[in-house]
Amino acid sequence: MSFRAVRSSKFRHVFGTAQKHDNCYDGIRVSKNAHDSPFCSVNTKFIAIIVEAGGGGAFQVIPFAKTGRVDVNAPKVTGHKGPVLDVQWNPFNENMIASASDDCFVKVWVIPDGGLTENMTESTVDLLGHQRRVGIVQWHPTADNILASAGFDYMCIIWNVSTGEAIKRIECHVDTIYCISFNFDGSLLASVSKDKKIRIIDPREGVVRYEGESHQGAKAARVTFLGKDNRVLTTGFSRMSERQYAIWDPKDLSKPLKMEMIDTGSGVLFPFFDVSTNMIYLAGKGDGNIRYYELVSERPYCYYLDSYSSSAPQRGLCSLPKRAVDITGCEVARMFKVQVKGLIEPISFKVPRKSELFQDDLFPPCQGDRPSMSADDWIGGMNKAPITISLRDGFTASAPKEFVAPEKKATEEVDAGAPKSEKELRKAYHELRDENKKLKEKLSSQDIRIRQLETELRSR
Repeated sequence: MSFRAVRSSKFRHVFGTAQKHDNCYDGIRVSKNAHDSPFCSVNTKFIAIIVEAGGGGAFQVIPFAKTGRVDVNAPKVTGHKGPVLDVQWNPFNENMIASASDDCFVKVWVIPDGGLTENMTESTVDLLGHQRRVGIVQWHPTADNILASAGFDYMCIIWNVSTGEAIKRIECHVDTIYCISFNFDGSLLASVSKDKKIRIIDPREGVVRYEGESHQGAKAARVTFLGKDNRVLTTGFSRMSERQYAIWDPKDLSKPLKMEMIDTGSGVLFPFFDVSTNMIYLAGKGDGNIRYYELVSERPYCYYLDSYSSSAPQRGLCSLPKRAVDITGCEVARMFKVQVKGLIEPISFKVPRKSELFQDDLFPPCQGDRPSMSADDWIGGMNKAPITISLRDGFTASAPKEFVAPEKKATEEVDAGAPKSEKELRKAYHELRDENKKLKEKLSSQDIRIRQLETELRSR
């Protein structure tokens, strides 16, 4: 008689449950843009969702507690001249949100308490440095007012939002950047790009520390650091268009520690890592399910736990900060699933426990809402781990720190004649390369003619 031992884990029975329709957000005109973005972001005060807008770009900010049907004429943030491609809340200021757009701008907005009462057209800070559309924004995990952005000009820029200036322009990429991710203390930045490479970058120096071959498929990939272990997880596609994930040692990117095929779906897999439980949630764009795994420090590094399944495909997804979950119901994570039909559906992931006492093993100290250091400290070379808080007595938000916006500078419009799309950019590149080749050939022929004339002069 054979006997197979079952691995012991307190997360082995985690299950996902969609909340009732009364606790959802309905009636939203979700953006139809084809960009591979989560399209939403959430914190303990608000949920932001990129929406359809005529004559520019917009996103909607809904108070977290205001569930139900959203008024079709509800105010929006409408300051971009092109479609909005990504939004991210500041982890240390729950009224501040950054947005990236097709108009080459990164803008930072401060939303009033209680939400918008009219359309917001004037941003608090404008960050102009990209020459092509900007597809990614990412806040620093420990330093105050440090923001990273990545654009289709193959450039990643680190910004100091409090001054409105670029700290470092990272120009190591040679193709479209798919995703960026800071590590646990923000001292490193990981990226994956269309050239099928994974890079570990020093964001202050702007240099590549480690580089290796990533997923070999033609579709988009994603990357995230895995907490204190500093390992990296990527999702992408194989040459046969199979979806897969891989776990990497950032100091040796010659081959992954583990790579596993998931399925043959066509949507990009978004990873969401929970540092306090070492669980990773993988949600495919266009899928109806969310898979979740538990990560360990030894081989095989990752164990499949289960999946949440539904019939409604997801257009985008975002994760609630750990400090806002329902600890009395043993909720270890809450995802917000954006459906094509305009519904945002919260999905709770819980561990079944009978006791109503605080569960120390499920809720270790998690990241709070205060930065570990200032922007100047980080720019000066300091590294600090995130400040953690206990959830035993619930979460109480820190007093909001007033943000003093820098004086807006007169911004020059991006050259209208400059190529903007990737196709136009490649065409311009090849034209310049051909022109450079012709000039070199002409210079070479002129050198030959000069030598001939010098020889004739000597022979006379």
